[in-house]
Amino acid sequence: MTDSGPTLITGRFIRTDRDCIGTGAGADSGREDPGASPEAMLVEGGVIVAVGSRREISAPPGVRRIDVGEGWAIPGLIEPHGHPAEAAVLLGDGVVDIRPVVLDSANGVWAAIRAALTAEPRPARVLANGWDPLLQRGLTVPTMLDLDEVAGDIPLVIVHNSLHSAYFNSAAAREAGLGRDTPDPDGASFGRDATDELTGVAYEAGAVMRVAGPVLEAARADLPRRLATHLSGVRARGITTIADLTWTDELGRVYTGLADTGELPVRVRGYEMSRPGAHASAPRDNGDSMVRQVGVKVWSDGSPWVGNIATSFPYLDTPATRALGLEPGHIGRPNYSTDQLIDIGAQYVGEGWQLACHAHGDVAIDSTLDAYAELVRRFDLADHRFRIEHCGLMTPAQFSRAAELGVTVSLFVDHITYWGDVLIDDLFGERGSAWTDAGAAFAAGHRATFHNDGTVTPYEPLRNMAVAETRTSRTGRRLAGGVHARRLDTLRAHTSHAAWQLRSEHEIGALAPGMRADIAVLDVDPRVADPAALAEARVLTTALNGEFQ
Repeated sequence: MTDSGPTLITGRFIRTDRDCIGTGAGADSGREDPGASPEAMLVEGGVIVAVGSRREISAPPGVRRIDVGEGWAIPGLIEPHGHPAEAAVLLGDGVVDIRPVVLDSANGVWAAIRAALTAEPRPARVLANGWDPLLQRGLTVPTMLDLDEVAGDIPLVIVHNSLHSAYFNSAAAREAGLGRDTPDPDGASFGRDATDELTGVAYEAGAVMRVAGPVLEAARADLPRRLATHLSGVRARGITTIADLTWTDELGRVYTGLADTGELPVRVRGYEMSRPGAHASAPRDNGDSMVRQVGVKVWSDGSPWVGNIATSFPYLDTPATRALGLEPGHIGRPNYSTDQLIDIGAQYVGEGWQLACHAHGDVAIDSTLDAYAELVRRFDLADHRFRIEHCGLMTPAQFSRAAELGVTVSLFVDHITYWGDVLIDDLFGERGSAWTDAGAAFAAGHRATFHNDGTVTPYEPLRNMAVAETRTSRTGRRLAGGVHARRLDTLRAHTSHAAWQLRSEHEIGALAPGMRADIAVLDVDPRVADPAALAEARVLTTALNGEFQ
C-alpha cells in the first residue's frame, strides 16, 4: 500500500456495525430507518481515524480530498467462504465453461465439449467445468465408455458444478495413473463396478483433484496472473476480503507474493484443507492484514446435487434423481464418521486453529456438532469460533445447539435463487422448503454469514442479502419452510459478522475509527432498498485502505 498522507473522504456512509433498526416504514422487515448518515471520514495510513458529519471532522492541512458522489458507502463486503484460486483456474483460459449460468441445456453442454475436443490444433487434454443435470435438463451421468466414445484418446475430465464430483474417460485415467488397484483417497472415492474396475466417476475433493490434476498442472505456473485477474473481478463486486477454503502453503506464498508487489486487489484469509494425520503448514501466528491463514477446512458430507449429503431420510424418486444415477430410496452417506472428525480436528485444534466443516444433511450436521462438542470439552475451548459451512438442511434445533456450543454458521443462501424449485420438486419435497434457513440462524443468536462458494454461483453478496430476506427462487417461488431474515442481519452477514467469523473484526467489517478503510459504494441505499433492487444493485467503486479503484 502506498501511503499518500491523510485523506478526507466525503459522501453518505452507512454504519452497519451499529444497532440502528428503523421505526419507520422499513421497521417490519428489519430495514434500517436511514435518518442522518455520517458524511465524512478521515483516513491516515489506510486506517479510519474519524467518522462523522462534515462539521465534526476537521481535516489537517494538505489533506487529500475524495468525494464518492451520490452513492451509498458501506464497509467493503466480505466473502467468508470462497475458492478464488480454484475459480481463477476453472474460469480461466484452457477450461471449457459449461456452468448452468452460462449454458442452460444438455445440447449446449455437449456442443461446447465437442467443440473443444475437435479444436485446432488438437488439444492435449480437455477439462470442462460446471456440469449440472438438475439445471441442464437432459444430462445423465456419463460412464467411462460414454466419454471414451466422445473423446477417444484425448484425456477428458468433466467437473460437476458443485466441485464434489467429476467424470473422466480412459485416457484421463491413464494420464492420472489411475487403475483398478488405485486406493480411494481419504474422505473421497472413485466409482467402481462389481469387479472393482473404475467406472469413470470421482467423488469428493481428493478424488476429483487426483483425476483433474494433470489437466490443472499447466495452470500452476500462470497462477499469479490468473489470481490477480480473477480477484480484480471479485473486487468489482464490492468484495474487499475473501476467504480461500482450499488454502495450501504453496498457495499462501502466491498470495503473499502478489501482496508484496502491490498486485493483490483484495485481502485474503485462508483455511487449509485438512488431511488425516496432518498438521497445519503454517504457525498459528502468521501473515498480516492482507494475507493470513486463519483456519482449517474439514468435510462432513458432500453435495446435494450429486446425492452425497448425509440425511436421515431418502431423496425423492423423481426423473431428476434418476438422471443423477440415484436409486429409489437413496440416502447419502457422510465422508467421515464422528470419531474420524474428532481425530482430524484434534490434529489442528490443539495448535489453536479454527475449524470450518462442510455439512449439509441433518445427519452430517449432528455428527459435526457432536465432534465439535467433544473437541471443546477435550481442549477446554472458549472462543473457538468453529464453523459449519453451507447448512442446507440444518434445523432450528440444530442452530440453537450450535449457538450454545459457540459454533458459528455460514449459509449458502444463493442455492435458493438457482435451485429453490429443484430442492422441493426434485430432491427433498417440503423438507427442501426450509433450505438454508438464515432467519432461524439469526433467531438462535448466530452472527451468521452468507457466501457463494467459488465457482458454484457468481459472486453476488447483494443478492444473498435479498434472497435471505425473501426466500424466493428466480422463478418467483417462495420457500416458505424457512424464516425470513431481517435486513440489518443480512447486511452484517457480509460485513461485521463475516469479519468476526474470520477473526478479523479488529481490522475490517465496519466503517469505524481504528478499522481499515475498506469501502464499497452502491447505487442504492441497502438499508431501505426493495429486495429486488438490492439484488440488482451496482457497485460504483471500492476502496482498500482508503485507495479507490
